Amino acid sequence: MDYIADLHIHSKYAGACSEQLVLENLDKAGRTKGIRIMGTGDFTHPLWLKEIKAKLSEVGDSGLYRMKENPAGTAFMLTSEVCVIFGRNPSERVKKVHNLIFAPSIEVALQVNEALSGKGNLASDGRPMLSMSNEELVETLYSIDNRIIVTPAHSWTPWFGVLGTMGFNSIEEAYGDQSKRIYAMETGLSADPPMFWRVSSLDRYVPISGGDAHSLAKLGREATVFSFEKDPTYNELVSQIKGKKFKMNIEFYPEEGKYHFDGHRNCSISMSPEEAKKYGNICPRCRRPLTIGVLHRAEELADRPAGYKPDNAIPFVHAIPLQEVIAYVTKKGVGTAYVNASYQRLIEAFGNEFEVLLNSDITSISKIDAELAKAIENVRAERVRIIPGYDGIFGVIDILNQMQEEKKHGKQKQISEF
Repeated sequence: MDYIADLHIHSKYAGACSEQLVLENLDKAGRTKGIRIMGTGDFTHPLWLKEIKAKLSEVGDSGLYRMKENPAGTAFMLTSEVCVIFGRNPSERVKKVHNLIFAPSIEVALQVNEALSGKGNLASDGRPMLSMSNEELVETLYSIDNRIIVTPAHSWTPWFGVLGTMGFNSIEEAYGDQSKRIYAMETGLSADPPMFWRVSSLDRYVPISGGDAHSLAKLGREATVFSFEKDPTYNELVSQIKGKKFKMNIEFYPEEGKYHFDGHRNCSISMSPEEAKKYGNICPRCRRPLTIGVLHRAEELADRPAGYKPDNAIPFVHAIPLQEVIAYVTKKGVGTAYVNASYQRLIEAFGNEFEVLLNSDITSISKIDAELAKAIENVRAERVRIIPGYDGIFGVIDILNQMQEEKKHGKQKQISEF
């Protein structure tokens, strides 16, 4: 049986995250979204781990947990994100790298927190900053329990991605002798698996996907799909990651991510890598360095042509969150009462969000809303136009290719405002 998993989320204790990110809401949202296994996020925060311990109970000895008050609800797995800050020598720029941690039990999570408490203030943020290197983090956690998984988070993003412009040129350089204990790399919203496939040194690391949700609505923006013959367990899930045997990734269109293209948002400058190179990666308006995006960075490290696909590559699909699709079709804002009501009608009709986005019959959707059905069909077939995101600004997706029509009729300003 297939289980959609979003293993990169946050709680109300993480900076710039919604107060609605509490376990009761996450459990309900998981069922609405179709996420059957969800990371707890932020278990390194002592107050959040206290809530996890009080409200969740383990399903047998599976390493997965459910709400004590709803034992048939969403399954949770102990996960957290940390930022390590280090410099190996005085002449090297200080590095800041985000890593995901997967733990097999609450007991192990408590030991992780005890070990990391001397490296930073765990209570300061759900995503704490730790004074230690990547390799020290991995070695410390493996000494606690070798079932722990450490994975680079949003691997290509400029500021905190392990391969971003402020990061490293390889996993071996980033993790030293502990690179042998890295099995997977998170794609991040601005990248997708084909970017990884172009870099031969990354073949031994499997791309996985997580939504990095800072609010309930953002859950499942990206996800990883596992298939279990019996009831799911932490050990089997980890085994599928290590063996590159899970079913597929569900990916954000990378152009929609806010670091896909190069650019400088203060000057409203957005450029493809080719354009940026013509300007020496300098903003033509303010003459300051451009923020180098994920696409540019992937091309810098690539030693294979675009379109290359390794043998036995894990499949993936692109998807757009259902509320965004509804907002696009109705020309109303995401989160408005109208969009929320339309969203709920679709959930009631088809069961959950991923069922609507990926599996439901288009003819059945068209009976509810023909234009929405056409939009979902376009997303599935990748017939969408996108103005790429850059320097912290999300891209703009034109699902029904209306920008072209509006431009023909002199209404481009209206579309730009949308």
